[in-house]
Amino acid sequence: MSRAQADFTYAIDADGVATITWDSLGRSMNVMSSEGFLQLDAMIDSALRDDTVKGVILTSGKKDFAGGMDLNVLADLRRGGAQSIFDQVMATHSILRKIERAGMDPKTLKGGKPIVAALTGTALGIGFELPLACHRIIAADNPRAKIGLPEIMVGIFPGAGGTTRLVRKMGAMMAAPFLLEGKLSDPKSAKAAGLIDEVVAPEDLLRRAKDWVLSATDADLVKPWDRKDYKMPGGAPYHPAGYMTYVGANAMVNGRTQGAFPAARALLSAAYEGALVPFDVALKIEARHFTSILLNPSSSAMIRTLFIGKEALEKGANRPDAPDQSVKTLGVIGAGMMGAGIAYVAANAGICVVLLDADQAAADRGKAQAEGLLDKGMKRGKVTADQKAEVLGRILATTEFAALKPCDLVIEAVFEDPKIKADVTAKVEAVVGAGCILATNTSTLPITELARASTRAGQFIGIHFFSPVDKMMLVEIIRGKETGNRAVAKALDFVRQLRKTPIVVNDARFFYANRCIIPYINEGIRMIAEGIAPALVENAAKLLGMPVGPLQLVDETSIDLGVKIAKATRAAMGQAYPDAAVDKVLFAMADQGRLGKKSKAGFYAYDENGARLGLWDGLAAAYPLAPSQPKLQEVQHRLLLAQVLEAVRALQDGVLGDIRQGDVGAVLGWGFAPWSGGPFSWLDIIGADQAVAMCNSLAAAHGPRFAAPALLCDIAASGQGFYDRYALQKTAA
Repeated sequence: MSRAQADFTYAIDADGVATITWDSLGRSMNVMSSEGFLQLDAMIDSALRDDTVKGVILTSGKKDFAGGMDLNVLADLRRGGAQSIFDQVMATHSILRKIERAGMDPKTLKGGKPIVAALTGTALGIGFELPLACHRIIAADNPRAKIGLPEIMVGIFPGAGGTTRLVRKMGAMMAAPFLLEGKLSDPKSAKAAGLIDEVVAPEDLLRRAKDWVLSATDADLVKPWDRKDYKMPGGAPYHPAGYMTYVGANAMVNGRTQGAFPAARALLSAAYEGALVPFDVALKIEARHFTSILLNPSSSAMIRTLFIGKEALEKGANRPDAPDQSVKTLGVIGAGMMGAGIAYVAANAGICVVLLDADQAAADRGKAQAEGLLDKGMKRGKVTADQKAEVLGRILATTEFAALKPCDLVIEAVFEDPKIKADVTAKVEAVVGAGCILATNTSTLPITELARASTRAGQFIGIHFFSPVDKMMLVEIIRGKETGNRAVAKALDFVRQLRKTPIVVNDARFFYANRCIIPYINEGIRMIAEGIAPALVENAAKLLGMPVGPLQLVDETSIDLGVKIAKATRAAMGQAYPDAAVDKVLFAMADQGRLGKKSKAGFYAYDENGARLGLWDGLAAAYPLAPSQPKLQEVQHRLLLAQVLEAVRALQDGVLGDIRQGDVGAVLGWGFAPWSGGPFSWLDIIGADQAVAMCNSLAAAHGPRFAAPALLCDIAASGQGFYDRYALQKTAA
């Protein structure tokens, strides 16, 4: 028998095994909705009531098991308020607890029906919390599948029992990477870690699940925490070993987050408090903390930026109307770190690459860089020898421009010198076909200026990758004044092939990301010149949630690069150049040969291996501390608003056409306080009127660079938020 439902189907075979198949209609990946929970609950009830049913297989009709919760459910939950959230979360706990107890006698723990989760592929969020409530988890052997609980990465934590069950299953110490870092594992790694029970060949998945159901005993169904003799792995908090675990976990969380991420604190509280009480009480504690974090504005901002906004951009939001522009053959000019990185990620995505440099040895070194990355993948078991050979076989290292003839996209990644780039542009256009798009990977030079060297400015565009290319997910696409729609579509389709996240911005000096990050670095350096303690500057930034302080960031990007940018900017701006005070410090460091991490000497001191030791003690002699130091909050406001105000100006000037791109680009591009969801989300959290007041105070004390832009003042006067206004504009359009 079988009956169809919106997201689930239910069927019983001749041997009495019921199969519940999750297959969300109209979606490529299963996601759980409120209706889906009700359907699942009804089917579980049917299976438990039906005497002919011996057990249940829960599986998916798609290549993956599930991608998580439908975000509309979370939005609806928020609108209901705290009591409604708590009640609905507890209702979810009730459903999963019903699966876990499966009709067994509560006293004897016998008579239940075995329920097994058969994972066809990726299982994330609620898509893994649900299997955790089943009696066994069997996964198909698929190296590309990801299993885990990534909720912490978008500002919430596993609140459907995942936190409580994983801590009780593995112990707090072993569960920490999966809960507090959102670590994801392929099936074999998940089994080795103890997350799941079995890995089988895909074609054997349902057969093995059925065999287990038919052979399971009463003892196989009882979860460890439901047994009277249960002891928490690693020790409960009141046990000496468990006490040390939680003390260490608390220190680890605060060390990594600096207290800036509310979800991490809530998760740790739920785990600690839940470990002190019986399992069902722990679920209530988890629900309370989840309710609190779901109502925190940080949570909604992170979800909007890092899930909804990011996904929309990856799916082609704002893509011009043009036929598919997927890249078949890519040309990369310049086989240095950036060029080689671009060649690697493209070849790894299945694109044929011509990697060209003036010297064959340099071109070969670029290809060798790709080989090195593949070798690392082999050591981690992520890449096979055949896959390595296949990827390297797609890269042709050469010095011959004629080899670029078949390319439909060429990216130059040569030195930041307009003359060199112009020469490369002419040589490329002399050999490629009429339809080829030419891109530059420049990080600072205006695209419109570089396009003057091209005879086809409509097919010239900026594609700015961030370093290291293989790890950084953001790609900034820059439209010059004459760049045509097909070039933009080409760049977007190319980034999609690489499985990275694109933002499209209009041309201006420094574009968007560098436009915002340079003032952050400069403000930190300016404070050093003022005699503010370097440690105060760096720690103020980290307490904001920035991944690194401004001094560490300039060390890592290199001080001599900062000098080059400063000189070029000063030449372009003339008397309007605002950063002379910064240059005194920056140029002095460069003159002493302190060029940053690459020279093992910068604002920080380094050991022989390049490991950072601490702030350079010579800073105290060169820039004596002022007798009166500012309050932490003032330093934080200066560092934060240096970035935020530039983001607002970018929107005001038309460099940004979409605040989603501003927020996603900020968090992914330079790590802008991820807890805030990005500069525009941060402004909406604190309120534009409060931001204007902060600007007025800082401008009076430190100068006009902190003056509130007209757009911010307008938003404040209207009583709107940025997302209020721009969401309304999109609706009106």
